[in-house]
Amino acid sequence: MTNWTLAARTAKMNSSAIREILKLTDRPGIISMAGGLPAPASFPISAFTQACNTVMERDGAAALQYSTTEGFPALRQAIADFLPWDVNPDQILITTGSQQALDLIGKIFLDKGSRILVEKPTYLGALQAFTPMEPVAVGVNSDSEGMLIDDFAAKVGSGDDKARVAYVLPNFQNPTGRTMSEARRQALVEKAKELDIPLVEDNPYGDLWYEGEPPLPLAARNPEGVIYMGSFSKVLAPGLRVGFIVAPKSVYGKLTQAKQAADLHSPSFNQRVVAEVMKDGFLESHIPTIRAMYKVQRDVMLVALEREMEGLGVTWTRPVGGMFLWVTLPKGMDAQVLLGHAVERGMAFVPGAPFYADEAETNTLRLSYVTVSPEQIHQGIAALGAAIRALQAQ
Repeated sequence: MTNWTLAARTAKMNSSAIREILKLTDRPGIISMAGGLPAPASFPISAFTQACNTVMERDGAAALQYSTTEGFPALRQAIADFLPWDVNPDQILITTGSQQALDLIGKIFLDKGSRILVEKPTYLGALQAFTPMEPVAVGVNSDSEGMLIDDFAAKVGSGDDKARVAYVLPNFQNPTGRTMSEARRQALVEKAKELDIPLVEDNPYGDLWYEGEPPLPLAARNPEGVIYMGSFSKVLAPGLRVGFIVAPKSVYGKLTQAKQAADLHSPSFNQRVVAEVMKDGFLESHIPTIRAMYKVQRDVMLVALEREMEGLGVTWTRPVGGMFLWVTLPKGMDAQVLLGHAVERGMAFVPGAPFYADEAETNTLRLSYVTVSPEQIHQGIAALGAAIRALQAQ
């Protein structure tokens, strides 16, 4: 056994609670609503097969060679053309998934002890990405429309303790599924500008809307005050690990330097394949097929919850897009304890506590509806209801 001395920051690093739960539930007979995985049926395999062949036949040597840190120019242009506001491709940095984008943003903004504001609750993966920089993550009280502006302003801090950045997911948030309203978006952008706090807008789910397109991004309202993150994981395929940042010029250079130090550049081949798939408006025809599939599954889960949770004192969100909904159990019920009862009955979910930076609400949980069939949704929610009744009877 070695006596190596690791960096102090490693003491705060933890495995993803979701990944650990998936290890426990990845066995036959378990209906898992725990993972945030896109449905494999949504992957455009034939389009990728054709694109891979085209890239190798036309640009094989370049696709297999080192490339520039900023990313493949044709892909950056395609992203700029796809976004719903005027974006210069020179503002776009291609990243190895949006998880790397979080890491790079953390590296250039956060020192040990730096304050960062996040929603209550927030994306667990963001908390993990920021943890190695040893910041102080502060949860901002939030409702069905997102961050509460008064609490945001109250928690910004001042002087050396002033928040360096605020991280938000306005569209179909992970984990709650909620969407920030038009009024709240505008108010948050204005307050952040007034207080001179950069906003980090994470938007991996924004194209997966069911009831109508969401309001304009925060970045469209104040391009110089918002760092925007996007990903192809939910609309093409997560295994590509292709994401991007749209950054103001004031920080673009530092993000690029951090990216260069991390991995030189994201895979050249993957970038070229994504650019090839995006040609001729493919996403405009492909994304609606994903929406249609996920909407059916969301509707089935809402119906199942109405049926199985009647009289149990359980409430849940009703997302208008994305991949998740958020369940609140009766006060005093611990979702971590409930998970054991649920697994015994053949279903799994993610307890809500890990999604909080502070003051965790242990009577919450996240359900994903996109990788389970309608039949499995009915069975899984029935098992969840039975588990809740069993726990209440103890």
